[in-house]
Amino acid sequence: MTVPQAASGTHALLMPRQRTAQQMESADESKGLEGLEGLPEIPAPSTVSPAHARALSKVLFVRLRELEEGTAGYAYVRNTLVELNTALVKFAAGRFRTRSEPMEDIVQVGTIGLIKAIDRFEVDRGVEFPTFALPTISGEIKRFFRDTSWAVRVPRRLQELRLELAKATDQLQQTLDRAPTTPELARYLDLSEAEVVEGMRAANAYTAGSLDATNEDERTDSTRAHRLGYEDPGMAGIENYESLKPLIADLAPRDRLILSLRFVADKTQSEIGEELGISQMHVSRLLARTLGKLREGLLTED
Repeated sequence: MTVPQAASGTHALLMPRQRTAQQMESADESKGLEGLEGLPEIPAPSTVSPAHARALSKVLFVRLRELEEGTAGYAYVRNTLVELNTALVKFAAGRFRTRSEPMEDIVQVGTIGLIKAIDRFEVDRGVEFPTFALPTISGEIKRFFRDTSWAVRVPRRLQELRLELAKATDQLQQTLDRAPTTPELARYLDLSEAEVVEGMRAANAYTAGSLDATNEDERTDSTRAHRLGYEDPGMAGIENYESLKPLIADLAPRDRLILSLRFVADKTQSEIGEELGISQMHVSRLLARTLGKLREGLLTED
């Protein structure tokens, strides 16, 4: 296998065999980088094509196996492998670009998966490193979303159930040409309807709306917070009603009847007088006395 050589003038990501003793910071570093002779020059990772990165990675994996873990040479080769295969992380992270988390965070998590793949990879198995690494990188990113991106913490069982329900819903929608019902989802996943409902409820905890978000269905710039926490004017009426109930119960039957005819039946004082066989003036005096008594009772209670 011919390994491509770096063009002259590239970034100084060269293997340590080209360094002189004067360029090394200490004798310990020089000792730790022994055994790296014969490796190809490594240009800046951004200038290496995917095909060349795969070829260089094979050489570096062979040498990594020969080096002692913990030495400067081992760390150098391992770090170079990470830089050469960063494109795999960006490719895997691109599948999650629609998520709300910043892409920088997703790439950082994916890089952790890449490092794990490098540590576990065995070149003798004959499997291409990208084929081995991509599932590990994607799994690390998915684990990140599963563990940190839920607005409300729910058990892992329900997190996984939500994913199963989402996949089943997409598949059944294509088959049925409509949204599947709860019984259909239960039969498809071989679950009980109660479990399906529980998973749907858990899905509501995945995201939370911001109180600072504007209302899309309104023309104003008001936010959701403007519609929350306001004082309901009806609360004062409920308090007054509950306070008046025992006071009204203590009134004489005729006084309660006059109040009911005036404020419930909405009759005039003349109509009340005709119904009770008394004058309108008498009704007015009785009503004024009753309202004064109730007002006094409310003030005494306050």
